[in-house]
Amino acid sequence: MQDLFSLKDKVVLFTGGSRGLGKAMAIAMAKAGADVAVVGRKLDQDVIDQITSCGVRGKFFEYDLENIEGIPALVSKVKNEFGHIDVLVNNAGVQKRHKAVDFPREDWDFVINVNMNAVFFMCQEVGRLMLAQGKGKIINIASLLSFQGGLTVPAYAASKGAVAQFTKALSNEWASQGVNVNCIAPGYMDTEMNTALLADQNRSKQILDRIPAGRWGKPEDMAGAVIYLASDASNYVNGTTMVVDGGWMGR
Repeated sequence: MQDLFSLKDKVVLFTGGSRGLGKAMAIAMAKAGADVAVVGRKLDQDVIDQITSCGVRGKFFEYDLENIEGIPALVSKVKNEFGHIDVLVNNAGVQKRHKAVDFPREDWDFVINVNMNAVFFMCQEVGRLMLAQGKGKIINIASLLSFQGGLTVPAYAASKGAVAQFTKALSNEWASQGVNVNCIAPGYMDTEMNTALLADQNRSKQILDRIPAGRWGKPEDMAGAVIYLASDASNYVNGTTMVVDGGWMGR
């Protein structure tokens, strides 16, 4: 049974692994036996140190995912360094909050580029490699706002809704060729991205009152889901969005 969930000898390409949910998931995958290539805007030596302390390889690739055109070269660099890519986790994401009537075009474009366009083209580029090797796992990090509209975050909601939908589209084309494409939708998590919500006592209480688990999520709550979707345990799971939300969506 342990072998079913093992990531030994797997190479994971992980975007946005320097903090919060991403850091916890990247380290969890290393603990499950994977070599991990972490992509981010700025080197976080701590995450690499924690990955390599698990007895696996870890390397940081500094890259701004707003630069869509450079994605093929980035993926090629990771493949050349590690030899192959077995798992892609598209975790990198950004947030901008404005009332919809005042939402600036530049902030809209920024969020859509990083959260949607970069995710699709990472899937496309790594997907080519996985299709050629006849196997692979792609895990896109969605959101509760893949299902709901939220408040003052129209660009984020649009981007995460798109990610959930093109995850299904890619799965429809690639599942029969050995490539599993799925999403994880985190619930309300106690991370830097949600600092504004946590600081708003009224909104934070409204959120907490709806969560049956009685607490906001923690980064480590994502570990089991990402290991499951990356491992052989999920070989017949395709095109789904796994919600990790303490029961929020069931309320």
